[in-house]
Amino acid sequence: MHGVLLSLAEIASKAGITDVVICPGSRSAPLVLAFVRHGAFRTHVFSDERSAAFIALGIAQRTGRPVVLICTSGSAAYNFAPAVAEAFFQQIPLVVLTADRPKEWIDQLDGQTIRQTNLFAGHAKRAWELNADYTHQDSAWYAQRVFNEAIYTAFEAPNGPVHVNFPFREPLYPETGEHHHTQPFRHIAIQPPALSIAPEPLAALAAQIKEAKKILIVVGQGNYSSATLAAVQLFSRHHGAVIVGDILSNFHGCEDTIRLADGFLGAIDTQKKSALAPDLLITFGLSVISKNLKLFLRAHRPNQHWHLQPSGVAPDTFQSLTRIIRTTPQWFFHQFQHESAHTERSEFQLQWQGLETACEAATRNFLAPPTDSEFFVVNEFLRHLPDNATLHLSNSMPVRYVNYIGLAPNRNVQVYANRGTSGIDGCTSTAVGHALADASRQVLLTGDVAFFYDSNAFWHSKSLPNLRIVLLNNHGGVIFKLIDGPGDLPEMSQYFVTEQKRSAQALCAEFGIRYIRYAPGIAWADFFSGDGPALLEVVSTPEQNKLYFTQFKQHLKSSI
Repeated sequence: MHGVLLSLAEIASKAGITDVVICPGSRSAPLVLAFVRHGAFRTHVFSDERSAAFIALGIAQRTGRPVVLICTSGSAAYNFAPAVAEAFFQQIPLVVLTADRPKEWIDQLDGQTIRQTNLFAGHAKRAWELNADYTHQDSAWYAQRVFNEAIYTAFEAPNGPVHVNFPFREPLYPETGEHHHTQPFRHIAIQPPALSIAPEPLAALAAQIKEAKKILIVVGQGNYSSATLAAVQLFSRHHGAVIVGDILSNFHGCEDTIRLADGFLGAIDTQKKSALAPDLLITFGLSVISKNLKLFLRAHRPNQHWHLQPSGVAPDTFQSLTRIIRTTPQWFFHQFQHESAHTERSEFQLQWQGLETACEAATRNFLAPPTDSEFFVVNEFLRHLPDNATLHLSNSMPVRYVNYIGLAPNRNVQVYANRGTSGIDGCTSTAVGHALADASRQVLLTGDVAFFYDSNAFWHSKSLPNLRIVLLNNHGGVIFKLIDGPGDLPEMSQYFVTEQKRSAQALCAEFGIRYIRYAPGIAWADFFSGDGPALLEVVSTPEQNKLYFTQFKQHLKSSI
């Protein structure tokens, strides 16, 4: 085992990395032994590389620190790709280390050999490849320099995944009794940039804010921050601004947040929408779920659209971007709270809040009578969800159901979903990563296709007593029956819906998960309490869910 590799593990430890996810293999042995024998890391071993990478993503997301991810050479590394792409678009730090054959053996039909240089292309922030020789003084210096760069690049805003490829020559394993000591190393620290705005441009922004009659703040996906939430809420009250944040914004803790915009923007006519149009739009965070909100803002473009982002490529989601402001949302909104707060809501706020109140009442009334629909069960589930829980939502219908229902302002629940690429792969594994990193209650609401596709999330020996799963098993993909296009095709059932007849009961027995089948009157408190992981399976049919959800949207249109 090369001493330089031990020094890389020491650099990672000094940088604050605490978790290493390892996928078994042979070519990666020098890397694995370096991190395992260092002794300062929590090591997690998972056999399925695709699942392992999403578990690493979940750990990094929960801890806020990069996670080292290690695999052997060949197709193993390619299986990291979905999670690397998700981490890139969600801005989650991963340090991906892949073992490889030396350069001269690439394209020579050697076993487990593919072209691994820059394997993740545009979905890694940066990629490096080391030399196969780790003994020369310059090679050791280069390896340490690269590893320092990799870690602080993963940490730099916007956070994201980085990739280091390690070609190794044999022998890969140390001789019996062989010991290597860490070579002298340097941990290179980096000073974060100042993100304040100079007085003159700040005064110009203040003047434009004062002139704006209708200010709309749209919050994209982001982690909960009490300081940011408080700063935005005070700004809103000072300037009569409207705050819109869907379920993944984690802004439901702010009582002024418009949470149900997706529902009422899809229900009201063009005239009512025109009255909601802003003249100044301020955005921050990542993606928004609501297609209705996107279409509304693209059709009613503001005079000014400012996007707050410390660094990186700024998106123009609503096709109206006029200014990129390089600072944090907390700092920005805090600068404009010197005026007295409004004692009453602005007319603009009253218009949005009136529709929010009407939508909330219409949704509550529609969901009151018990039905067999999974949408009804999701509402019941949310009402019984324990405070202080972390809620994970898989893609397709689960995240949309919860976004239409919303969480009340007094709910202390943090919400996560893989909306970087919005795929179903890895939703369960990401929740498992959170469960390994945080002992508090982790709750996953997922669909059947996403759940069964990612069942290797449980193929390990880790204990997950804090994990609860609510599985919506409608034996296919309801979303394809609801969206325009595939819902009208005769080939829909065979080629779009992914029909399947499985139950989760046998899988739960195999992995030691307590299994419960949903029935009206279920004791939700018993499901959320108790020892060990538990799964609640809600069985329904696509037809009944489509009918009920279609009726819900019609009810919103007639009620608002």
